[in-house]
Amino acid sequence: MKNKNSLAIFENFKIRRYYNEETETWYFSVIDIIAALIEQKDFKKAKSYWTTLKNRLKKEGSEVVTKCDQLKMMAQDGKMRKTDVANVEIILRLMQSVPSKKAEPIKLWLARVGYERIQEMSDPEKALNRSRGYWQKMGRSEKWIQQRMMGQEVRNKLTDYWKNNEVKQPDEYAILTNIIHEEWSDLSVKEHKNLKNLKTQNLRDHMSDAELIFTALAELSTRQIAETMQTKGLLENKIPAKKGGRIAKNARIALEQKTGKNIVTGENFLPPEKSKKKLTRNRD
Repeated sequence: MKNKNSLAIFENFKIRRYYNEETETWYFSVIDIIAALIEQKDFKKAKSYWTTLKNRLKKEGSEVVTKCDQLKMMAQDGKMRKTDVANVEIILRLMQSVPSKKAEPIKLWLARVGYERIQEMSDPEKALNRSRGYWQKMGRSEKWIQQRMMGQEVRNKLTDYWKNNEVKQPDEYAILTNIIHEEWSDLSVKEHKNLKNLKTQNLRDHMSDAELIFTALAELSTRQIAETMQTKGLLENKIPAKKGGRIAKNARIALEQKTGKNIVTGENFLPPEKSKKKLTRNRD
């Protein structure tokens, strides 16, 4: 998991977090969230509370605990130590098990700082409208917006299949996504982002119409092959990922031969000043 260490502040509580660049997901220290919920500055007491809660949730058969990950974060002694972390969706579910007057303020804090928009979890239409408005403000054409939204729907159907067939998120989603992408484009997701001079930006938000179309074709083909093969788990799903990506690759090569133009390019929608900086670095 490629990530960036960071620290966020909720009131007087420090919340450790990691950003996964490949899946563009924030992960938060569970103990730090617990400490803020129970308003406990003593780390040992917050840790003890989480241990007790974790054991209770396990006995109840809750998926919250099993969906927590472990990452190395800076501990109080200054050393990097493994600790339980979770994405925003799991954090919200966990908060339901902790009686606290700070629950709502933390939800609002999460929404305000932009890690997730809480309302969109219960009303996906708001997410679609927000995205459309964002893309319009960024100057995207209606044709591009329609293609982007269609591609997202294709993507959602693929991840739904993975979710229901023993593929674990987020790491295994990222592995399969990279296989599909590298197969059709001859570039890994990271290499494609580097080509476009992107850092934390969403790669798909900077794709051309053609790149969006071939990404969607690769993921549509992957899902349909997986459904036909009834694949389960990461290893089995690598097969349709490669086959689906190859279908899109063959179509890409055929079109490039007819037009003489590359489908995969370094073009992006970054502000002009960032593109100028890139050119300056290239001259150096």
